[in-house]
Amino acid sequence: MLGNHEVAPILVESLKRLEYRGYDSAGIATLNEGKLDRRRALGKLVNLSDALVHDPLAGKSGIGHTRWATHGAPSVNNAHPHQAGPVAVVHNGIIENFRELRVELAEHGVQSVTETDTETVALLTQHHMAQGAAPIEAAKQTLARLEGAFALAFLFDGHEDLLIAARKGSPLAIGYGEGEMYVGSDAIALAPLTNRIAYLEEGDCAVITRTSVEITDRNGALANRAIKTVQIDSTRIDKAGHKHFMSKEIAEQPGVIGAAIGHYLTPEGQINISTQDIDFTQFDRIVMVACGTASYACLTAKYWFEQIARLPVEVDVASEFRYREPPISPRTLAVFVSQSGETADTLAALRYCEGKAARILSVVNVPESSIARESDLALPIHAGVEVGVASTKAFTCQLVVLFALVLKAARDRETITAEAFADHISSLRGLPAIISTALEQNDTMQEAALKLSHARDVLFLGRGQMYPLALEGALKLKEISYIHAEAYASGELKHGPIALVDEHVPVVVMAPRDALFDKTVSNMQEVMARKGKVILISDSKGQAEANDGVWFSIEMPPVPDALAPILYAIPAQLLAYHTAVAKGTDVDQPRNLAKSVTVE
Repeated sequence: MLGNHEVAPILVESLKRLEYRGYDSAGIATLNEGKLDRRRALGKLVNLSDALVHDPLAGKSGIGHTRWATHGAPSVNNAHPHQAGPVAVVHNGIIENFRELRVELAEHGVQSVTETDTETVALLTQHHMAQGAAPIEAAKQTLARLEGAFALAFLFDGHEDLLIAARKGSPLAIGYGEGEMYVGSDAIALAPLTNRIAYLEEGDCAVITRTSVEITDRNGALANRAIKTVQIDSTRIDKAGHKHFMSKEIAEQPGVIGAAIGHYLTPEGQINISTQDIDFTQFDRIVMVACGTASYACLTAKYWFEQIARLPVEVDVASEFRYREPPISPRTLAVFVSQSGETADTLAALRYCEGKAARILSVVNVPESSIARESDLALPIHAGVEVGVASTKAFTCQLVVLFALVLKAARDRETITAEAFADHISSLRGLPAIISTALEQNDTMQEAALKLSHARDVLFLGRGQMYPLALEGALKLKEISYIHAEAYASGELKHGPIALVDEHVPVVVMAPRDALFDKTVSNMQEVMARKGKVILISDSKGQAEANDGVWFSIEMPPVPDALAPILYAIPAQLLAYHTAVAKGTDVDQPRNLAKSVTVE
């Protein structure tokens, strides 16, 4: 930040707006009377705030960062910013060739004092300056040597009106103020400071003063990046009376699902994605790629696409897809799903598909994200800012948008009758009310969660389109409660996992009364015959038919079969949430996790 006011408190407040991304240490550096100084602290930002109370930092130019450890354990010494003589650096990403650069620097007598890859950026810049390079030249010489993914900001001794920023693989935005300039990883950090944002593109380097920005692209040519006005209301972060952001975001789902439905359905009952945007008769195959919870949204959509639109779908996790380098036929639609739109593996997979797939489509929550900008068509999910690391409303909104896409595909390919299409549209419109009814079971979920909180291992079972929801339920439980949880397709139980079942292992069964219900109940009976403790999540009909002998029952409202995965996300989320609360874990910022995974 290059400001007209003391920057230390502004930097700390901006970092607080990014706390939801996950971090283990934090720090800031400022320039005061031309001299660099910094403060760093391990743990939460409150520790950095305490350090600044006892040892303040003055200055109107500064940089700050919250670190999520990659190279080197969390420690004050490894915390950002890193300083080497006249330069301080903050960095998001991974410098893959830092060991090679360290060896080269050591040959010139330049030694590392931390375990991090980021320090190498500062040391290399210092080395170039020692050889006579001016700050801008030194930074650009350093950038030319770096391999990997990074968003970087440089601050220099004696240069209070200079900030250099660069990106390759990690997001970076520039905020334009009145005689002030800002750099941040996204608009959320910059929202209180300005609503005028420009996003750097891959390979860009920006030389910033309080009154100017000069951007060069990856080829060194001058580049103009459009300044856009962002809606500050869309970046507000407020718990709105809830104890945790996750609780708030679970409760927001009827509203945000309604917003997504309203965007993609016309008043006349049609899908608001035109054939000009995408025509599914052009494709004979879909490849869907994502990470984590988003990959389970893809797996759910696979059932929908194949059953309703009769279009074969392959689902892959991005970290495997990008290195497997699968063949992509010219009639393939490549679909990428990401809440942030900056997920590193998903973005790399998208770039692999460029020039191979017929079209590239993304489903994202951030329309200005890298994945959205690099897609032929980007469909926003309208979930609003999601702060909790464990995705909730973004997941259900992803499912809504993907279901609308499936209906569009079915109409294009004429695999659905007009009557069936109208029924699905009607079901979608009624979904927010059904979600609201499910949320009324909060107290029941809390009671079940108290039982789960004493377990060391939990199994989740589901059949058909409930299988991805079982996977999602297990993921939610382990990521915020730290209980080991695994999910299996119900029919796979007897092929191995049933060996784990005993009286100490709760088994959560997701089983709406659908065509596969009887099969799932048979598997559930196998669990109970071995003293397994079953938590049955089903509707009233399912509970009436299969409630005998279960450990605990959670009743869901009836829902059309196709939309059951969206509804059954609610108990998956609430069980995990209340279990984590019962165990006293950090719900919104679980250990070792980051909200937006912008490194491999």
